[in-house]
Amino acid sequence: MDLHRDTYGVESICKVLQMAPSCYWRHAARKRNPELRSARAKRDEQLMADVQRVWHANWQVYGADKVWLQMNREGIRVARCTVERLMRKAGLQGVRRGKSVRTTTPDTSVPCPLDRVNRVFKADRPNQLWVSDFTYVSTWQGWLYVAFVIDVFARRIVGWRVSRTMQTDFVLDALEQALYERQPAANDLIHHSDRGSQYVSMRVMSRHSVRNLGSGSDPAGITLSDAASASKLMLAKSGFLSLASFSNPCKLLPICRSWP
Repeated sequence: MDLHRDTYGVESICKVLQMAPSCYWRHAARKRNPELRSARAKRDEQLMADVQRVWHANWQVYGADKVWLQMNREGIRVARCTVERLMRKAGLQGVRRGKSVRTTTPDTSVPCPLDRVNRVFKADRPNQLWVSDFTYVSTWQGWLYVAFVIDVFARRIVGWRVSRTMQTDFVLDALEQALYERQPAANDLIHHSDRGSQYVSMRVMSRHSVRNLGSGSDPAGITLSDAASASKLMLAKSGFLSLASFSNPCKLLPICRSWP
């Protein structure tokens, strides 16, 4: 309308568009003087900056729920529906889990540890229960695999390793890193995983014996699915996948180090 108002006039254009000329003049006045905007519009402008900041600060994987929770943790009181509306307006959205790639290949030729937690993934103290798994990440140079060790009590990743192949070495290295960082007491820790061949291998079981770790695995046909213990790993998986394809493995390392 601003483009053609000098040629056709505001009233003529508004008649064609079937809108009142007062709407245009009110809009034009608010553009000239932002203080004339409604209180909601002024607050939206302030909140939009916080929404974008939180979304970018968390690897662009947070949806409306997590952005809303983080903003409230920071003392910014806002309704969830407001965050959702502003994210939609800005074109921001959380990560969505896509088609999965099978990474768990059970080895039926070796005995598996018992399920010591009975699907109850809870811990009363740090270094009581660790859960392990690994996922895949796409790079321009091919697939990479990232192994994690998660402390169920702290809900934090305490050990990780990156590898080009799904061999036992990298899941064992992730466990070694966690053991070095946390130094758990002997006979006081259960290390739980799925029944993938990497985790039930003789080398991993031997390491459990040397460090006096309790070994545990999921029952046959069941994968690591408890939301309380797996949510951190699932967020990491979704987060990595949402970041599209990394140009090279070096781009992945800083994210692994800083992932909460």
